[in-house]
Amino acid sequence: MTHTRPRSRRSALLGPSAALVALTAAGCSLAGAQPSVTVPTPSSEAAAYCGELHMELPKTITGLERSDPGPDSVLTAGWGDGAIVLRCGVPRPAKMDDAQSKGIDADGVNWLLEQRDGAGPRFTTTYRKAYVEVTLGVEYAHDITPLSAFAVPVGKTIPESL
Repeated sequence: MTHTRPRSRRSALLGPSAALVALTAAGCSLAGAQPSVTVPTPSSEAAAYCGELHMELPKTITGLERSDPGPDSVLTAGWGDGAIVLRCGVPRPAKMDDAQSKGIDADGVNWLLEQRDGAGPRFTTTYRKAYVEVTLGVEYAHDITPLSAFAVPVGKTIPESL
């Protein structure tokens, strides 16, 4: 199952050399350009759950409009031009084996919390048949409110593993 977004007319009009000049002039990023993320490579079972999750994700979270990162994939989603990024089908984090790791419950979905230096927190679901990772921008360093928006879609589409 793939999801494609129509290409913007702007990118179709820029030739390779014009795009390079634009990137250089903008300090390697275009205003309004979507962030790029690594697309996970899950098992076919996890990918199927992720495809179902993708269809259930909200259009807005805490007032931020959905703006999926590149490349286009049903395994990734974003809101607020990278303020909130979801990747589904990520590998099980090694930190889950650490007895000192911290977890939280957000409306019935359990998440592993990982603090990242110089960035906002990263959360990964636990006890699910597919791991869902949500990274939040620094503006959410002490606010897990966005995780509540994922509780119903995750609970509905990705079965518990225990």
